[in-house]
Amino acid sequence: MIKQEKGRYVLGGITDGLSRGVDAAMSGVSEALFEPVIRLGVTGLSRAGKTVFITSLVANLLDRGRMPQFSAAPRIDTAFLQPQPDDTLPRFDYETHLAALTGAAPHWPASTRAISELRLSLRVRPSGFFGGLIGGLTGPRTIHLDIIDYPGEWLLDLSLMGKTYADWSEATLSRIAQRTQAADFMAQARAEDASLKLDEPRAQALAASFTTYLQTARAAGWSDCTPGRFLLPGDLAGSPVLTFAPLPKPGSTPRGSLWREMDRRFEAYKSRVVRPFFRDHFARIDRQVVLMDVLGAIHSGPMALEDMRRTLAEILGAFRPGQNGFLSSILLGKRVDKILFAATKADHLHHTQHPRLTAITEALLREARDRAAFSGAETSAMSLAALRATVEETRNHGGQSLDLVRGTLLETGKQAAMFAGVLPEDPNHLLGPARKGEAAWLDNDYSVMSFAPARLTLRPGDGPPHIRLDRAADFLLTDRLG
Repeated sequence: MIKQEKGRYVLGGITDGLSRGVDAAMSGVSEALFEPVIRLGVTGLSRAGKTVFITSLVANLLDRGRMPQFSAAPRIDTAFLQPQPDDTLPRFDYETHLAALTGAAPHWPASTRAISELRLSLRVRPSGFFGGLIGGLTGPRTIHLDIIDYPGEWLLDLSLMGKTYADWSEATLSRIAQRTQAADFMAQARAEDASLKLDEPRAQALAASFTTYLQTARAAGWSDCTPGRFLLPGDLAGSPVLTFAPLPKPGSTPRGSLWREMDRRFEAYKSRVVRPFFRDHFARIDRQVVLMDVLGAIHSGPMALEDMRRTLAEILGAFRPGQNGFLSSILLGKRVDKILFAATKADHLHHTQHPRLTAITEALLREARDRAAFSGAETSAMSLAALRATVEETRNHGGQSLDLVRGTLLETGKQAAMFAGVLPEDPNHLLGPARKGEAAWLDNDYSVMSFAPARLTLRPGDGPPHIRLDRAADFLLTDRLG
């Protein structure tokens, strides 16, 4: 009976893989011959502005007057929203989010808490001599842009797939031991004897304490907040698959012990939560955007910036073809071929500092990018603001000119000008102290204010104001709109 069950499981896995392979092949042929589809995944690390990015991108693709650096824009005759292809996913609530940003009392839209999708269809005239010749015979063709919005914590969960519960526990406890947000959980975990028989109320208390830590860590700007579904549990709330926590490994781990059950639940989380997401959604993505609040990490201090660097390394490692057996088995030869890492909230800095913000973002990625050996996948880093909430001005202060940004403060509604500090020309002046684990920056402080969106008056044909959103669209889309 056991052999039959195992055989059936293996056969089911094989046939499932073959079925998905055939479906993917047929879908690819259909798209190539008729109406191609670009599947763009958008995710973000903590507080990066994912909902605003998607909303502004769609608005500026519908009305392209503010997209001069999007080289395919002149060939787009029209763009329009259509019903999404996946009837099982929630629709990204574009209209509500746009109304929040552009209404009489503009405000930031609520963050999306789960996966959603939106389809934007573009009528595009072919480019080049032969494209123009063919286009003259056939006319513009329709290309669909399917935007898949999912929480960044779900992407970070991919790093769990190559770890055992013991590996994950040791690494997690070591990493968070000095964080003030983890003090209560660390005390509880260190006091626990995981070799003792499982006591469900104690297991639930440990999981609840660890979840509280993750919530406070994310609010404080830390990036490595996994497992992601602890923060966004949905209908899994309270289930055993979300009732585990990292623990020090005891000398013995007998059957029925707390350690053994935590180990089992960790493996169940990987197989029943992480794997299905990547199998059903991630495997269909062609292009990927990862949004990062680099300014927020700098403001939070060296350890937060180092945490972001380490997190980005894990993300890039997850995309590495041929190195992750789990992901390779799901993708079946398909891979994300372009990844954009974008430092958001560039409007919090004067434009003269934007190149330095981009250089810091590049430096955060460099080591991981070199290790990743992408075998053809193209990556890019840039600084942008999906919705510009500030204006620039220069003031004289103590005989010196200061380049400032001015906007409406989110908390008070009053106008204020901000000088965020001067970012270093050499990114190593930040990354060096971050790697050493310094508690604070030695020679500078970096300020961050929270601005509300500005009231907008949009001319016909113009989308919302932004910074470099057109360059982001050019990198992600133009080569597929030929």
